[in-house]
Amino acid sequence: MSTSAYAVRDSMTMLRRNLKHMYRYPTITLSVAAMPVVMLLLFVYVFGGAIGNGLGLPGASNDRGEYTNFVVPGIILMAVTSGGVTTAVSVCTDMTEGIINRFRTMAISRASVLVGHVVGSVIQTMISLVFVLGLAFVVGFRPDASPIEWLAAIGLLVLLAFAVTWLSAAMGMGAKTIETASNAPTPLTFLPFLGSAVVTPDSMPVGLRWFAEYQPFTPINETLRGLMLGTEIGNDGLKAIAWCLGLIVVGYLWARAVFNRETTR
Repeated sequence: MSTSAYAVRDSMTMLRRNLKHMYRYPTITLSVAAMPVVMLLLFVYVFGGAIGNGLGLPGASNDRGEYTNFVVPGIILMAVTSGGVTTAVSVCTDMTEGIINRFRTMAISRASVLVGHVVGSVIQTMISLVFVLGLAFVVGFRPDASPIEWLAAIGLLVLLAFAVTWLSAAMGMGAKTIETASNAPTPLTFLPFLGSAVVTPDSMPVGLRWFAEYQPFTPINETLRGLMLGTEIGNDGLKAIAWCLGLIVVGYLWARAVFNRETTR
């Protein structure tokens, strides 16, 4: 069997390990969806009428329908980024509780530990996303995407999930305590709200507007909104893919460098 075949086999073993953890502790998956669910209810039922009316969305102050459609893509992004916290915590737990030292004594691919965590976390994130999207339909989200557009939206969310997960895995490996690991990816969770998730960048002060226009989550959010609701995407689609792929590369190289440093001490 070739080296690459051994690496794939070991990665599948580590993935099964992480999926078993997810099965035994389903509350972890629910906790990933908890914050996006709270934010969805808050922005639809508490702030939805006022913000939607301020943005000039028709019908927003009455049935909140237009603003619900506007805000849900941003909440979906938040559901994806929320998975980074559990990734960082699970990786940090392995790094600090000795299991990595056990793996070092076994004839397994070193990369398989990371791959198992990342792929398992992406699956967990997508499952939590189903809960959030289901609730979005309940509160009035009404997309008009075609099957092809839904597939494109799902593909974009998977790319983003891999990007966030690799970055969070690197943060978790570099953290010395579980508390530090749980806090490190938090800025990623709220970064969509400093973009076009809940309001348009045009409504922001100049400095914040500049940041909102050029940070990665704005083109990702606009692409997702366009795919689901039929709004104009323009070149945001290419920017979104480029940002996701770039963040995946950065996260992977960062995670691999930290892992190699920590496991060769």
